[in-house]
Amino acid sequence: MPDWLDVFVRALLFLIILFLVTKLLGKKQLSQLSYFEYVVGITIGSIGAEVITGLERSILVGIIGIVTTAALPFLVGFISLKSKTLRDLVEGKGTVFIKDGKIMEENLKKERYTTDELLELLRKKDVFQVSDVEFAVLDATGDLSVMLKKENQPLTAKDLNLVVASVKEPQTVIMDGEILDEPLATIGRSRGWLHTELEKLGVTIENVFLGQINSYGELTVDLFDDILQVPSPQERPLLLSTMKKCQADLELFALGTENKEAKQIYEKNSENLQKAIDKVTHILKS
Repeated sequence: MPDWLDVFVRALLFLIILFLVTKLLGKKQLSQLSYFEYVVGITIGSIGAEVITGLERSILVGIIGIVTTAALPFLVGFISLKSKTLRDLVEGKGTVFIKDGKIMEENLKKERYTTDELLELLRKKDVFQVSDVEFAVLDATGDLSVMLKKENQPLTAKDLNLVVASVKEPQTVIMDGEILDEPLATIGRSRGWLHTELEKLGVTIENVFLGQINSYGELTVDLFDDILQVPSPQERPLLLSTMKKCQADLELFALGTENKEAKQIYEKNSENLQKAIDKVTHILKS
């Protein structure tokens, strides 16, 4: 076999093996490498490169080396589940950089981080002033987790004692002009309903690049032709407008009648409808 063909076959073979090994090791190898996993990754890559280009070396020996190296994370991971000491040694521990609003200079030196690097990490978290931070820790993965002081944290619906509707993940029902039946069935919709909604928007299925249904049951679409404008769903705003009009009509009826009993009924129903509007406005606003 010519050398160039031998290298080609070896490269193809080891690419497949490395892909399978990486899949077995899991996504953590891609996103959250510990010191140990980082070393394992380098070692596997080095073995693969050495065997691919070293024509005098046996492919079987390289495969054994890669499999042996890849098996170590499984063994260490299994033991780490039962031993926090080993887990801290292999995966590392978080280091506190800011505590009670004060920078821990010794911890910065320990991790060999400069003040500029700390400020850069904070800026990545949209924090530009150290005094706004209550607590910050450098995780074992190298990411900085930041907790702002209470007065600097954004307001939530809970802080304002507001009840908000739960939001579910959107379902993609159209992709590349093709209807996806499984997501449609998941939310209890049919193809007939989908075609009706598309007619309301004035588009055909062939023109839709991506179509999604949100948690309110509304269809939103992105077309192949970016020049065309598609109106946003109007069912919720129209319902809110109708409720407000009904409430206003009840007030007018109460003002326009001389019958005391009828006036009380109109006023009471107007108040009840206004309370209902107040509860659902945040849901029906687009």
